[in-house]
Amino acid sequence: MTLDARDIRIYLAVQRLGSIRAAAAHLGIAPSVVSRQIADMEAELGVALFDRSARGVTLTDAGSLVLEHARRAVEEFSILEEQLSDLRGIQQRNVRIHCGEGFLADLVQNGLAGIMTATPHVRYDLRIGSTHAVVAALVNGDSDIGIAYSPPATGAVRSVAQARHPLCVVLPPEHSLAQGKQVALADCLRHPVALLPAGHGTTDLLARVAADSGLALSPRLITTSIDALRRFVTAGLGLAFLPRASVAMDLAEGSAEVRELADLAFTGASAHLMVRARRRLPASVAALAQHLEGAMASFAGRS
Repeated sequence: MTLDARDIRIYLAVQRLGSIRAAAAHLGIAPSVVSRQIADMEAELGVALFDRSARGVTLTDAGSLVLEHARRAVEEFSILEEQLSDLRGIQQRNVRIHCGEGFLADLVQNGLAGIMTATPHVRYDLRIGSTHAVVAALVNGDSDIGIAYSPPATGAVRSVAQARHPLCVVLPPEHSLAQGKQVALADCLRHPVALLPAGHGTTDLLARVAADSGLALSPRLITTSIDALRRFVTAGLGLAFLPRASVAMDLAEGSAEVRELADLAFTGASAHLMVRARRRLPASVAALAQHLEGAMASFAGRS
C-alpha cells in the first residue's frame, strides 16, 4: 500500500491530537470522514493502527511503524519541494526552530544575526519551549532544529553539536554558600529556591539527582520564565539553578554570583543542537544547523 498525501495528513493529525474528533476539528472536516479514512487504511493494511478507548486513541505497534513511514514521507516531500522550487527559480524557504529560553539571546545575536542577511529568501519561525517541548517538536515533525539543555537520551533525535554547560546554583551577592568553589545540592535546599517547571532540562536534572540522594525539591517559586528566576535571586529572595551563561548579565553587574554544583551529573550537563534522527535534511535546514554550530557561543568549545 502507498499512503497518499491525504492519508498521511489525517493519520498524523489523529496521532498527534489523540482523538478522531480533535483531528477532525483541526483539519476542518467531519469526524466521520476522519474515522472512515483511518478504517480504510486499517482495512487495506490488514492491521489495527490505533487502540480506541473512551479517552481517545493510541498507536498500536503497527501504527508506530506506519507513523515512522508517514514522517519520513513528509520530510522527503519537503526536500523534493525545495529542489523543485530551485528549478523554478523560487527561493522562498521556511525553517522552524524550537529552543529553550536560556539560548534565546545567543541564538538571535550570534546565530541568526550572522546568517539572516546572507539568506533573505529564508523565513525563520522561532518558538520557545521547555526541553521536553523542544524534543517533542522535533520528533513530531513540528520543528526542524532544536536547541535545549540536558535533553533526555532518546534515539528519536540526534545532536549535531553539544557543549558542556555545568548546572550552577545562582546566589545573591555575598551569600553564605559562596565561600567555596562548589556547593552540594543538599546545602542549597536548606534555602528558598525557585525552579522552572518539570519538563525543563535544569529541573529534570535536579529532580533526578535529588531523588537519587533522598532529597526533596520544595520550591518557593515555580515559573516558566528564566528572567523571573534571575530576579528572584537578585531581589534576595533565594536561590535558582541555571548554567552560568544564562546569568552572564547579572554576573557582569555584580548582582548575582554562581557556584557549580558538586554532583558529577551537574558538572557534565550540556547544551544540544538537535535534529530528528535518521532525517535527511533539506539544504536550508542543513545550512542553518552548520552555521549555528560554529556561530553560537553556546557551542564554542563543544564536546
